[in-house]
Amino acid sequence: MRVLYAIIDSYISTAEPIGSRTISKAYDLGVSSATIRNEMSDLEELGYLNKTHTSSGRVPSDKAYRLYVDSFIKLDKESMNKRQKTEIKDALERENKELDQLIQNSARLLSQITSYTALALSPQIKETRIKHVQLLPIDDYQVLLILVNENGLIKNAVFKTEQTIPENQLTAITNMLNERLRNKSFNQLNNESMKDMFNQFYRYKNEIERLIPIINKSVESMEDIDLYADGIGRLLNFPEYKDIDKVKSIMSFIEDKDQLLNILLMDSISRDVHISIGQENIYAPLKDCSIITATYKLEGETVGKIGIIGPTRMDYLRLIKTLRIFSDNISEIINNYNGSAKR
Repeated sequence: MRVLYAIIDSYISTAEPIGSRTISKAYDLGVSSATIRNEMSDLEELGYLNKTHTSSGRVPSDKAYRLYVDSFIKLDKESMNKRQKTEIKDALERENKELDQLIQNSARLLSQITSYTALALSPQIKETRIKHVQLLPIDDYQVLLILVNENGLIKNAVFKTEQTIPENQLTAITNMLNERLRNKSFNQLNNESMKDMFNQFYRYKNEIERLIPIINKSVESMEDIDLYADGIGRLLNFPEYKDIDKVKSIMSFIEDKDQLLNILLMDSISRDVHISIGQENIYAPLKDCSIITATYKLEGETVGKIGIIGPTRMDYLRLIKTLRIFSDNISEIINNYNGSAKR
């Protein structure tokens, strides 16, 4: 195991096939090169090492990475770098006022920090409920709709009116909408339940009729799942992807967000950290890649994911810790959003 972990560690750093002399010189294992060579031969027979065609050196197999990862996946969170966690949290909070913006910028920041392609799955908030509705005049014939859900997610929409609605009437309509819609989910919104609104504000019947579908669409979009990918071009920095056809295939797959979404949703979203290594991936373009994802939570319930994709030769330990820092920070921030929205 010590020989195997030394080979994995060396290969992660160099991307070069590893020979026994390399391990003997770089790692104080207390045994000779001949003993290491025999151990490497045994590891190859067991399927943990692959011999390359271009040298006598060996490289770790997917089976080796899986053993390595499973040995360290329960890494204590207390070993995280607290300063780095604070820096990441400050960077995330500095730029984000809305939840969807937070998730998108998280992917960008994660890619910058790790130098890998980063993925972020927007919150999967089922049966989202309306917290507040606000109508504000922009000019004589345009009104701004502001919709806030119970989790602090904000949606804005501008709609045109056929006539000028005085501000006091907009306030009255706003109050009426809040009375009718507060704590309602998308599935509970329908035109039938709002017919009595037209009696009270018959003069603005057409405006209200057009407003209801806009509210419906805004609430529905809050329940949609978005996937953000950042740093796709960073794959070109890895020697594993010098083959142009190979990298084109992978990049095309990543750019197809529907396929990538299927991959992320296929795994149970309840797991803290999930790692899919090489041949464990069902799609051919990802057979030489690893995907690491971590979940983030709202009030203890998992609602989304953030992750990275790259070659199987990853520094798994560092990346697992980094992803846990991100997931903890995102969870903390969205729970703070949620607490503010409920007050």
